[in-house]
Amino acid sequence: MRSLPRATRGTTRRAVLAGGLAATVALSLAACGSGDDGEVTGGGVGTAEKPVSIRMIANDAFARQWQEQMVPEFNKLYPHIKVTIDGVPYGDLLAKEMLELTAPDPTYDIVIADDPWIPQLAKTGGLADLKGDLGKYTKSDYDWDDFNTGPLAAGEWKGKQYGVPLRSNVLLMFYNKTLYSKAGLAAPTPELTWQQYLEQAPKLVRDTNGDGKPDAWAVGTYWTKDPLTPTIWQTILNSNGGQLLDENNKPTFNTPEGVAALQTHIDLLKYAPPGAATYQFNEPLEAFRQGKTATMFMWGSVYKGTAIDPKTTTLKPEEVGIQVMPVGTASAGAHRGMWTGAVAKKSKQAEAAWTLLQWLSSKEGEKWHANTLGVFPARKSTLSSTPEQAWLTPVFKAIADGYVAIDKGKMWRPKLPESDAIQQILATQHSLAVSGQVTAAQALKNAEDEVNKLLKSKGY
Repeated sequence: MRSLPRATRGTTRRAVLAGGLAATVALSLAACGSGDDGEVTGGGVGTAEKPVSIRMIANDAFARQWQEQMVPEFNKLYPHIKVTIDGVPYGDLLAKEMLELTAPDPTYDIVIADDPWIPQLAKTGGLADLKGDLGKYTKSDYDWDDFNTGPLAAGEWKGKQYGVPLRSNVLLMFYNKTLYSKAGLAAPTPELTWQQYLEQAPKLVRDTNGDGKPDAWAVGTYWTKDPLTPTIWQTILNSNGGQLLDENNKPTFNTPEGVAALQTHIDLLKYAPPGAATYQFNEPLEAFRQGKTATMFMWGSVYKGTAIDPKTTTLKPEEVGIQVMPVGTASAGAHRGMWTGAVAKKSKQAEAAWTLLQWLSSKEGEKWHANTLGVFPARKSTLSSTPEQAWLTPVFKAIADGYVAIDKGKMWRPKLPESDAIQQILATQHSLAVSGQVTAAQALKNAEDEVNKLLKSKGY
């Protein structure tokens, strides 16, 4: 994401930081192993005479909001746990967390991880197993089974639960009902197929002011080089039953179905605004909010700013629809983007840290989070409830449908410590295909070779 929404800036800086960490992290990994050794210190939840303090590192996109609104709500129940949240720009966050978890005396009790990071962070040995190490501090009514499996799985690695979902996100389809109506088309439904969508797309490219030039287009989404750009192609591939890797972590995307999915993503440019080949996160969002595109494939968390908030959009709530991405040969499309909360294994206040994460991801805490801050839920009970804010009703339906598709098609980035490196390879080759420097088939062949080389070097 990144998750919610994920900013696309800072990629280069992130890569530099990650590269600079290689030697330090390699040594730390050798020392830490799998993280099974050692006991986690509880530390209690504090008293009036002896309060406890915990510190969290989080994405600065939402750290301040949590500090100002979430922490006071938490302190109504746990007044003796002082919580400090430090916001870090997305591009720097993973590198800083890796350093923290491999440090002899880390600063942070809680780390907030983007969807593909848990394997990489857990491999340091620096994360506590929430069900094992901290199981004795888990509330009896926490109800692990109430989570949808896709969001919860983002915090799992090698059979251990290192994180819980705190800010869920799903890649979805937005549509402008007004533009569909003016084009003489019925509004999309969750049963819309990719074939139907592509047949309708030319009709959504229109001259609305009579000057002889198109000023409304069918689609906006990611196209330019970015680690998140391949998620569009991956979702199309997954909806057709394909996968990036098999159970032995061997690439399985270089197939006729994979090539066709990538070509579909590229072909969407025919029905997009001029210059759309350079679109990352902000550009398609702005075009849709200005009523220039009839559909947008984007992270669902932008819905409020797109359909509700007049400070950020020209559209009215009744104009904007949201649903799963079009249906392929196997299922509808969606893609998982989660922010999960994890406890540092070396934390001296692990019980208090886990208490905060439990509350925020509990049935009560999640409903507060969704209804107060508009954050997407991960629990079945929350999604089946009636939200306090009416605008969340269609969003809850789209998220629930998205989770079904995600589970069925395994629609997420690779669950490996090398996930980010794989996404960078895919992003590079995808960019070459979009720009016409290579064909879709050649791009996937090149990507397959590079991913194979990368994973072989890591012992897979």
